[in-house]
Amino acid sequence: MQTFYHGTSVLFDHFDISHALEGDGKAKFGFGTYVTEAYTSAAHYAYNKKRPENKNYYVYTLEIPDMTDDNHLFSVRPVHPSIIERTEKALGEQVPDEARKVGKLFRKYVGNRLTGKTGTVKQLTDKADIDAEKAAARFFSEIGLEYFAWPQAQSKPDGLTNRVVLNIDKIRIVRIDKVELDPKHFQLIPGSEKEVPLDSIK
Repeated sequence: MQTFYHGTSVLFDHFDISHALEGDGKAKFGFGTYVTEAYTSAAHYAYNKKRPENKNYYVYTLEIPDMTDDNHLFSVRPVHPSIIERTEKALGEQVPDEARKVGKLFRKYVGNRLTGKTGTVKQLTDKADIDAEKAAARFFSEIGLEYFAWPQAQSKPDGLTNRVVLNIDKIRIVRIDKVELDPKHFQLIPGSEKEVPLDSIK
């Protein structure tokens, strides 16, 4: 298991996928639960621009399954051959070479095909609406993927990662901290972390 973090302005004792779009309302990197390797990033994400009235900020420390070569799509890396094989078998069609180049193109292509969209490979890998992203998340989870992943800093593709966890049942909450953010940039105020006992959450 690996340790990751999730920032939110809501206190809860388990993840519920029905709330997946209540952050910024987008699924830019795929549909699911967004987590990060960096505690400070999670704290920053705890501020919800859509709900500025929420003044309580929380960072959840989580355990999630280990990443393996063939259990994830990485946005800027080639797709593992095993994933291509499993995808084409379940999808019932061959995925064009242009869509196999990196994980983000592959994800969008498959999601668009699952929702019946047609067009050029460029069109099918350029954008994917929320229905396509949801379909892709379900599909890839069913063929054994755990994550969609991308670098936290695009300039450091081999550095810390952010991930979309596809199956909330694989997420274990280890700890919850209430934190304070500076009011201008909404960055973590070091030393402000106060643990919230898990058994105190109803």
